[in-house]
Amino acid sequence: MIGPPDDGAGAPAAEEAAASPAYGSVVLGGTFDRLHDGHRRLLKASADLARNRIVVGVCTGPMLAKKEYADLIEPVEKRIKAVEDYIKSIKPELIVQVEPIEDPYGPSIIDDKLDAIIVSKETLNGGHAVNRKREEKGLPLLKVEVVDLISGGVEGEKLSSSALRKLEVEQAQQRDAKSAGSEVS
Repeated sequence: MIGPPDDGAGAPAAEEAAASPAYGSVVLGGTFDRLHDGHRRLLKASADLARNRIVVGVCTGPMLAKKEYADLIEPVEKRIKAVEDYIKSIKPELIVQVEPIEDPYGPSIIDDKLDAIIVSKETLNGGHAVNRKREEKGLPLLKVEVVDLISGGVEGEKLSSSALRKLEVEQAQQRDAKSAGSEVS
């Protein structure tokens, strides 16, 4: 039995795309420090939505300046490799283009072959900003797809690299305090 056409309020986009990916090429961006389950969920949903190509901008330089514990962020080369390796492990047939970005737009405002931008609720405004820039440049607008991120903390906050970097600092401080305490005795 065939039901009525989907009005967009049905299943999440990534689940709908599993049978037939919705877009030829998708783009997304992020820091992707310490690749964790939240990143993997975003990358998998993006790969599921792409038929041919996925473009990922990995933040570097001035894009990291305001991040918590920015000095502990992994080198951009390591983060790029982790993103490439993960996407290729889940959907090897995709063309995977991962590059460093030093502004919020990266390739999303110059690549005229893109069809959709994948965002989280937290980065939805960035997706709209990309479309404003594309419109100014006479490029076709991208469909904006929102992926829900999972919580990682006990209080339900979203899993984040900043929280992981903070935890590393706290653990190092505890180790330092214990070793300083044992040196005194």
